[in-house]
Amino acid sequence: SPVVNILLYSEREWKGNTPKSALIKKGYKEMSQSFASVRRVRGDNYCALRATLYQVLSHSTQLPDWLQNEDVIMVNFHFCILSFRAHAETSPSMEVVLIMSKCIELLSSVDCATDAERQQLCERVFQGGEEELGLLEALKLLMLSRAAELHSCMQGGEDVPLFCWLLFARDSSDCPRSFLSNHLSHVGLTAGLEQVEMFLLGYALQCTIQVYRLYKADTEEFVTYYPDDHRDDWESVCLVTEDDRHYNVPVVEAAETQKELPSS
Repeated sequence: SPVVNILLYSEREWKGNTPKSALIKKGYKEMSQSFASVRRVRGDNYCALRATLYQVLSHSTQLPDWLQNEDVIMVNFHFCILSFRAHAETSPSMEVVLIMSKCIELLSSVDCATDAERQQLCERVFQGGEEELGLLEALKLLMLSRAAELHSCMQGGEDVPLFCWLLFARDSSDCPRSFLSNHLSHVGLTAGLEQVEMFLLGYALQCTIQVYRLYKADTEEFVTYYPDDHRDDWESVCLVTEDDRHYNVPVVEAAETQKELPSS
């Protein structure tokens, strides 16, 4: 949605004097020292993927090297398609496969020259259509590929990030296959991303996802980094959440016009 002044948004959404309301508004006020506005993100089970990808495409000055390597992209793509065919309830049709391929190619070619070009791309893509859906599903493919790579490293006794042990310690995701069938395939349909999967998302895009968790204001977890081990060498994007389920996009520049939110 269009940008809205962050304090105006806070007051409109969190009327009342309950302890939770006061805590959330305090978090927004603290955020307002760094961000002038906020953009609401469509509230469905894709919101974590959508908000992150929007920030990556609109702000990142350079995509990861591996995402610009066509050979690596196609290896990842074919592995993931085979995984989907082997473990999903229904195999993707050739039409879906071609759409996925085109979306991964688009994802790898958005290294635009200017801020204006990146913003125009985002305004075109994030309209709820087939291209946006394809990009979000392509992002799930990249997450699956990264999960398989990290799991293989674990089995080989190599060092892996701490979140990998948590991701694969779950009975429902003790390997990439079960992670796909029990978790990843449901994202966007009946479930969103869990916190441990936010770390995987950061690794899939090779970016640090800085999240203001407003219900954690006044604690060390108010600002959390997914992941927190590449803050010095990966680009960073920023999200805001009130509950670790729905994510919106903070904006540094002020809104051109302060918009009143519609009555609920």
